[in-house]
Amino acid sequence: MTRASAGHSIASAVGMLAAIALGFSAGAMLAEGAVLVPWWRSMPPRSFLGWYAGNASRLFAFFGPLEIGGAGLAVAAGVLPRYPRGAGRGLFVTSAVLAVAVLGAFPLYFRQVNASFAAGTIELDRVAGELARWSSWHWGRTAIGVAAFAAAVLGVRASGGGDPGGPSG
Repeated sequence: MTRASAGHSIASAVGMLAAIALGFSAGAMLAEGAVLVPWWRSMPPRSFLGWYAGNASRLFAFFGPLEIGGAGLAVAAGVLPRYPRGAGRGLFVTSAVLAVAVLGAFPLYFRQVNASFAAGTIELDRVAGELARWSSWHWGRTAIGVAAFAAAVLGVRASGGGDPGGPSG
């Protein structure tokens, strides 16, 4: 195996792993938005806050590694060299930027509001409005996450679909 083909094999494997991880992350965000958020919004505020307080650590433990792992793999796929001629690299860079944007939404909005839900410090009459805002932010980051996944899949395809022999056209 030549150095170039070994490099392509590593880059292809990381690109494939990035696409898989971003697919899991996007799917989890879609499920959260389509299943959990409507259920949360249907609950009385006190019940929602009680449920959230009991499950916030589980949500973070589930979504955190998916989103961080997907972003990390996307960044790695974007910086690894592609053979031949950088096939798919721009798509992986795009995927990485989008995946990092998904992560960026946490400190911009979600960290503070999630903490207020978990601690029950938000006033009960503000819960419904905040959940509506939370839902809007969530669907925005979900759309970005789906776009990151799509870019990674297109990057895998452009770089040969995991075939060390070259791009698949």
